[in-house]
Amino acid sequence: MNYIITGGTGFIGTHLTNLLNEVHPEAKVWNLDIVKPGTPNPVVKNYKSAVRDGEQLGSTYIECDIRKPIGELSFTPTAEDVIFNFAAVHRTPGHEDIEYFETNIRGAENVCAFAEKYGIKNMVFTSSIAPYGASEQLKTEDTLPTPNTPYGISKLVAEKIHMAWQKGGEGRKLTIVRPGVVFGRGENGNFSRLYWGIRKHTFAYPGRKDTIKACVYVKELVRFILWNVEERKTSFDIYNCTFEPAYTIEQIVKAMKKVTGLSQSVPYIPNSIIMPMAVCAKMVGSPMGICPARVKKLQISTNICGKKMASSGYQMKWTFEEALADWYEDNKQQCLE
Repeated sequence: MNYIITGGTGFIGTHLTNLLNEVHPEAKVWNLDIVKPGTPNPVVKNYKSAVRDGEQLGSTYIECDIRKPIGELSFTPTAEDVIFNFAAVHRTPGHEDIEYFETNIRGAENVCAFAEKYGIKNMVFTSSIAPYGASEQLKTEDTLPTPNTPYGISKLVAEKIHMAWQKGGEGRKLTIVRPGVVFGRGENGNFSRLYWGIRKHTFAYPGRKDTIKACVYVKELVRFILWNVEERKTSFDIYNCTFEPAYTIEQIVKAMKKVTGLSQSVPYIPNSIIMPMAVCAKMVGSPMGICPARVKKLQISTNICGKKMASSGYQMKWTFEEALADWYEDNKQQCLE
């Protein structure tokens, strides 16, 4: 049996590989990715890998661009294998519209065709909360998706491609996960920026403090994914993956300061001031990533319901504060990155 991870060099793929090595040390894990472990990520500035200096990713790397049909590999897949499809273009804003469609839609088609070719019957697809669209409304798995970005549209189409694959053959199993903001070692994302913003006195509450930011710890996410593969009895399920209830930005800041010992005060800046500042920042090259689009994104709640995950039978390992503390420990209590 093989575990096949597309996008296995990435943030979530690295943590899943570590979990598989821990739980199934005898298993063969294959990493199909365009980026070789230990090399810079060409699309992320100042990229910090989840695999640090002196560490080795416990999988076998195979160079693979899922935008193209997956050809012959250096191993023979079997029907008992499991595919974890993580490969995607996901940072937004940050890419041309065509890049989201090219990678996320064609990638879904090519990965499903690969599973079809070898009779593989078990797959996990990591989608996003982006298909729900931007609004303050609470979203459950039954909420009608109304994506309003190329990324969200591409992910919703990719979900439908995977669902068509699952329905197209007897005995096929599919789990689709829609994670909130995923944080943890090597994320290179929102939580790391928030931590350093607090620490360097460059973060302020942008227009509001009660913005809901649904989130999940990366180690919890991959544990839940593997639990679904090994324990779930249904042939298809879709889950929002987030702490329940979701936290506000103010609650996240307070927990982050408590766990890491930061004492910096975080000011509040009303919209009448912060949006003109963001426009000026964009004109001079968006220092620290500040631009109107990012500020607007910070102000929109990701109000995602995690009740289905909480009642699935899976036992959460970490509370929110415990997850932050574990991440802090992974960085030798020096920082969060």
